[in-house]
Formats: sequence, structure tokens, C-alpha cells
Amino acid sequence: MARGKLRIYLGAAPGVGKTYAMLSEAHRRVERGTDSVVGFVEHHDRPRTEVMLHGLEQTPRREMAYRDTVFTEMDVDAVLRRRPAVALVDELAHTNVPGARNGKRWQDVEELLAAGIDVISTVNIQHLESLGDVVESITGVRQRETVPDEVVRRADQIELVDMSPQALRRRMAHGNIYQPDRIDASLSNYFRLGNLTALRELALLWVADRVDEYLQQYRGEHNIRTTWQARERIVVGLTGGPEGRTLIRRAARMAAKGSGSEILAVYVARSDGLTSASPKELAVQRTLVEDLGGTFHHVIGDDVPAALLDFARGVNATQIVLGSSRRKTWQYVFGPGVGATVARESGPDLDVHIVTHEEAAKGRGLPVARGARLGRSRIIAGWFAGVLGPVLLALVLTRIQQGGTELGLANDMLLFLALTVAAALIGGLLPALASAALGSLLLNYYFTRPLHLFTIADPRNIVAIVIFVAVAISVASVVDLAARRTHQAARLRAESEILSFLAGSVLRGETTLDALLERVRETFGMESVALLERTGDVEPWECAGSVGPSPAARPDDADVDMPVGDHMALALSGRVLPAADRRVLGAFAAQAAVVLDRQRLVDEAEEARKLAEGNKIRTSLLAAVSHDLRTPLAGIKAAVSSLRSDDVEWSDEDRAELLEGIETGADRLDHLVGNLLDMSRLQTGTVTPLIRTIDLDEVVPMALVGVPDSAVGLDIPETLPMVRVDKGLLERAVANIVENAVKYSPDASPVLVSASALGDRVEVRVVDRGRGVPDEAKDRIFEPFQRYGDAPRGAGVGLGLAVARGFVESMGGTLTAEDTPGGGLTMVLTLQGAPGSAPAGSELPAQVTT
Repeated sequence: MARGKLRIYLGAAPGVGKTYAMLSEAHRRVERGTDSVVGFVEHHDRPRTEVMLHGLEQTPRREMAYRDTVFTEMDVDAVLRRRPAVALVDELAHTNVPGARNGKRWQDVEELLAAGIDVISTVNIQHLESLGDVVESITGVRQRETVPDEVVRRADQIELVDMSPQALRRRMAHGNIYQPDRIDASLSNYFRLGNLTALRELALLWVADRVDEYLQQYRGEHNIRTTWQARERIVVGLTGGPEGRTLIRRAARMAAKGSGSEILAVYVARSDGLTSASPKELAVQRTLVEDLGGTFHHVIGDDVPAALLDFARGVNATQIVLGSSRRKTWQYVFGPGVGATVARESGPDLDVHIVTHEEAAKGRGLPVARGARLGRSRIIAGWFAGVLGPVLLALVLTRIQQGGTELGLANDMLLFLALTVAAALIGGLLPALASAALGSLLLNYYFTRPLHLFTIADPRNIVAIVIFVAVAISVASVVDLAARRTHQAARLRAESEILSFLAGSVLRGETTLDALLERVRETFGMESVALLERTGDVEPWECAGSVGPSPAARPDDADVDMPVGDHMALALSGRVLPAADRRVLGAFAAQAAVVLDRQRLVDEAEEARKLAEGNKIRTSLLAAVSHDLRTPLAGIKAAVSSLRSDDVEWSDEDRAELLEGIETGADRLDHLVGNLLDMSRLQTGTVTPLIRTIDLDEVVPMALVGVPDSAVGLDIPETLPMVRVDKGLLERAVANIVENAVKYSPDASPVLVSASALGDRVEVRVVDRGRGVPDEAKDRIFEPFQRYGDAPRGAGVGLGLAVARGFVESMGGTLTAEDTPGGGLTMVLTLQGAPGSAPAGSELPAQVTT
């Protein structure tokens, strides 16, 4: 008998619609004529899910008694007797009631599969056994009902049922998942945005791994040798040429195929400083790499392949991406090139990808290498032409003469002159001079009578040889001058690109001091760069910024120093720069001083902004004192004046009422002055919390002393872990939050103060049913002297929430505002739990686990 096939709907969280999707699939199969029955489906009183059960055949459930309670489970025997083609079995991770046929529902499903019945089931990602610890660390809830990963992995088909966290919370708030009395608790605990986002990521990654397994199985069945690697670390070798952007994008596409892949772009510069790489192009490629989520690295090394391989092995890379060489075909006679060398020496641990591009085989453009104006390859070729060329030509002409053919001295000299011109065009002045000298000697020895002697019998031959040498020297000088001008033009082009990009980025404010110094280090191939300054001629030098290891502490200690004004200098360590580079270095130094001044101006502007805020607070304080403080004072003075009056005989009731008014006004004054003093302490940074480990039930009830009992409901479980806080500051913070909530909550709707544990955190939530606050105003209500909406004058100076947030943040906690489902505002106060005081009961309720 063939084994049945298992199809699983995997949900990222409860309520995403797994059961609904399973029932929809069942209806589609019934419409196609497939014999499908419902083995067990739990609709949890969700109307839309319950409607989907209509029209589907359901097998009777088995009732079982356990601890004086009757439970219903799937009747496996009834499903086996019915023997449908497809059976729907919900909640694969469910634990059966003790005494059932199997301990777990997935074991029931195994029986149905073994009997040849196809099964469609559902499970949430948090119920996978291997993810139990991860889910607990994220949500603070330990899952009791789990299913082995292997059971789910063996499924013939897995379909992810996904939904954005925001949409799921809206579905929850609308009552489509749980009953209204459980909505607030669910939204504030398990169904938090952070929890749902993390669970969604877990589900996506787990399904992605399952896709990898399917691909490997397919390749094995079809004998495909190549493997698809995930979570790779890809190194992109850059030359500074225009092909770099193509390589970076190609590497990004490779990285996108595997979750967790990392891109590292590396540029290897020679230690001689300025090279043919365009600084502007490198800056564009650096930005492109960072935009794609990778990192840019600058490495100095004269042996480019070795430096690239050392970097790749140092970062544990798995792949290297290189571009096809831009060299001409004939240039390969001088070596195999970087790509071929890296591929040959990479070994089995590194895969090397050679990517074609539009610049391949088009040449590297104008060479600007410092030690050779014509480039090393051209100089070597010129020496070959200037030294070996005349010798080979003399052998050929000698063979021709021995064969009886006489070309004549004039033709022989023209051939040697052509060879000298070729040596000059290829290698410059020195190879051409060598060719002229050697050619004149060979002409004299082999082709000028008397032969095989270094003497000339005919004076006309002397004139011809002199003209030959003069022409050779002239042509070589012209070629060398052209090469010199080409080198200068290319170098000036590189300098202009550096300076224009530098000036533009600095003027736009895109470059920080560290980034600018790093650019100096990369441009000149230095080990470290430091910007030093001092306040006077005899004052010690101080470092304003530095990059690289062991920067110089004084200009005298550096290999190169560039003064900037009288009391500032740019110090470079690594090698001595030639005089030609100091012009560009001077521009860098001037820009560094500009960047430093701009940073200091930004800091001063920030200080000025803080001072302006302080002035604003003082102005608001004066306004508060002029009205909010005078109102209770006026009431106290009026009551005292009335009591002191001799014209009126007050009854005991009137006297008690006046005294009560005095007491109420004094309490209000005490509260307002306390908040003002607390805000002053926060503004001056003099709040120093005394952190201790305490229970919340020791603090929260004390904070509610001044609030009527009917206005607040308290729900603080005894099983909560202890928290590390300052008891006095926390009490003041909670009191201010509750007072604010009571002020805006309707009289018929008491404020709810509840607490819960989430991992290593403890949350206190103060829920009111007032008008709420728009999203754009949620942060503004925590600013000093802010009162939202039509709060009555005299109700406070708008400092309560500002003081509460300041106190909470000083203890390492957070205070945020959220919408209350159904209307209102919820203040969420998050505190750090004490180490080793985990809650006794943090299991997720059974209704949520399903």
C-alpha cells in the first residue's frame, strides 16, 4: 500500500489564516470530486472559519474524560474506517488527552499516512521543536506543545501562510481571532510588533532552508554536480576601473540567492601611492557596495594576487569575483594576469568567478605609474627591440649576403633606422639610444668596408652612420617627450579628479573628518594619517582625528607632515612622498581643516540649540508660574481670608469645606513644584538612580495612593520576576502616568494598570479609554510643558509624562505610547528584569498556542 502524502500549512503566528487556507483547499478538492473529510478542525469560535466548515463532511469526534472534564479528540479509528482520499487534521503539534491512542496528534497523522490516506494539516513556526529556545528568548513564552522538525520536513508539500504584523494586529483588534475580553492582553504580550516580526522572519528562513533541501534532492536525482551554496561570503576584487560596478552588482545577485550572504569589496593599491585608479570611480563603487548591504575595504600590496588571496582567507571568504582582464592580447606575454593567478592559487577552499564586462580586452588606458612613464611592459619590450632586434636583423642580412644578394649600405641603414625608431616608439629614449649605438657598430662591422673590422674606408659611409645615429637620437627624444607629456597629463587628470571629488564632497557636507583622513591614507598608500593641532607655539600637539594603526603624535615623528596654518599639521606615516605629491596633499590638508572647523561649528550649533531649548523651557516655566501656580494660591488665599474674617460666622461644615480647599490647593502646589524640581534635575543631569532589586507589587500600589480606588484597576501577578530599579523614581513615574490616564479617561471607564513578563523584561501597561492621541503626537506628549487637546487650565503644567519618561530612561527602561484597541491610549513602561528571577509561570495559554 502506497503511503499517503502530507501537506502542511505553516503559519508565522497564530491567527494568520492556516485553518482557513486548509479548509479552502478542501473545498477546492471536493469541487474536483476528491473524497475529502474533516478529521479534526478547531475553529476557536471564529465566525469566518466556522462558516468554511459548512459543506464538508466531518467524522465524529471521540469524547474522553480527564480530571472531571470531558475533552474531544480526533477519532483515528473512525477516519481509518471511513478511508477518505484526503483527511483534514488541524493543529499538528497538539498534545492529546492522557489515555488517547497516541500522545501527540502528529502520531495520529502518521497512522493515517501509513494507511494510504493523504493528510492536510497546520502548524505554527513556534511549535517546531528546534526553535523552542529561540521563540522563548524572543517572546518570553515557552511552548509546551511541539512537533519534531523531521515530521514537518518529511512533508511532501509545505506552504507558508504569512501576514504582516500590522495586519495581524488589526485582525486581532477587530475581534477576528480572540474574544474581546482577551484582545488587550494578547496585543500587549504575545502579539507585539517585535514578537510577530521575529516569528515571521523565523518562518521565512525555515521555509528557505526547506527549499534548499528540495533543490539538493532534485540535483542528486538528476546527477547535477554543482551545488547551490547559501550564506556565502563573497569578496569582489576591484581595480578602480569602470567594470567595478558590474562586478559588485553581479556579486549582489549571487549573495541574494542565499540568506545571510555577505559582500566584501576590496581594492588593492600598490605602495607607490597614486595609481591609475580613478578616485571618483572608487567613491562611486564604495557607495554602491554600501547601498547593497556590503562593506568596502582598502588593502595595500605590491603583489595584487597575493594580497587579494590573503584578504579573502583572512575574512573566511568562500567566493571571489573578478572581472575579465582589460589587457590587450599581446600583453599576456608578460604574465598570466591577476585573474588567472588568483584562480590558480586559490585552492579548493575558494571559488573564483571571472565575470565578463564591456571593458574586457580594451586596455587599461593611459598609464600613470610613478616609476615608468611608458609602463613596465613597454619599456621591457623596447629593450628587447633595441638590443635583440639589431642582432637578429644583422644575422638575417648576413644570411642574405651569403646567398649572393647585396641590398646595399643605404638599405641596410634604413632597416636598422626603422628598428631604432620602433625601439623608441615602444620603450622610449634609453632603448632607442642602445639600438642606435648597437646598430651603428653592427653596420660598421658587417656592412661597411672593410668588413669585419671597426674601421670605415669610405668617408661617405661615416656621414651616413652619423646621420643614422642623429636621426635615431632625435626620434627617441621626441617619443620620450611625448611619453613625458602623456604621463603629466594623466597624472594631472588623476589629481583633478581627486581634488574635484574632494571639494564637492566637503562642500556638500558628505565627508566626516575620519572619512577624509581615510581617503588620504588610501590615496597615498600610507599606514596611518593624523590631523594634529595645538593652541600655541610652545603648547603640546593634540590629535584632532586619526586613522590607521599607531598614528604620529607629533609632526616630527611622521614620515610626511603638511602644515595647515600655524598651529595645525597633517602627519602621515608609512613612507616618504615625492615632492610632486605634496600639492595634492596640501589640498587634502586644507580640506581637513575645513571639515574640522565645520564639525566644531555643528557642535556649537547643537549647544546653541540646547540653550535655546532651555530658554524655551524657562519661558514656559514663567507662563506656568503666572497661571497654574497662582490658581491654587488664589484658592488658598481666598479660603484663609474667609476663615480670618470677623464679619461672617462660619458653621462647622463651611469651616471644614474651606480647610479642605486649603489642603487640596496645597497638595496641588506640592505636586506642581515637585514636577518642576524633577524636570530641573533631569535638565541638569543630576538624577542618579539608586538601583536595587525589588518586586513591582511593592511599588505600584504605593504609586496609586492619591488616586480614588474606583478610578483604577490593578492586575499585578505575584509570579512576576523582580526588577532592578530605583524604588522612589519608579513610584514617581508610575504615579504621574496613572494621574495622566485618570485625567483623560471617562468616569465610567477605570484605568487598568497591568504587568507582564516578556523574556528578561517586565512591562507595566497603563490603559485608559479616553480619546487617544494621534500617531504624530505620541512623541510630543512626552516633551515638557505639553498638554494635548483641550486639557483644562490649572490641571497641570504639562510635566508629568516628561518627568516620568526621564526617570524611566535614567533607570535603563523605556516609556512609549500605544493605541488602546477600541479607543484610548496605553502607556507601556518597560523595565529590566533582575538576573536569575525568571517568572514561575510564563507558559502561553492553550488558546494562544493553537
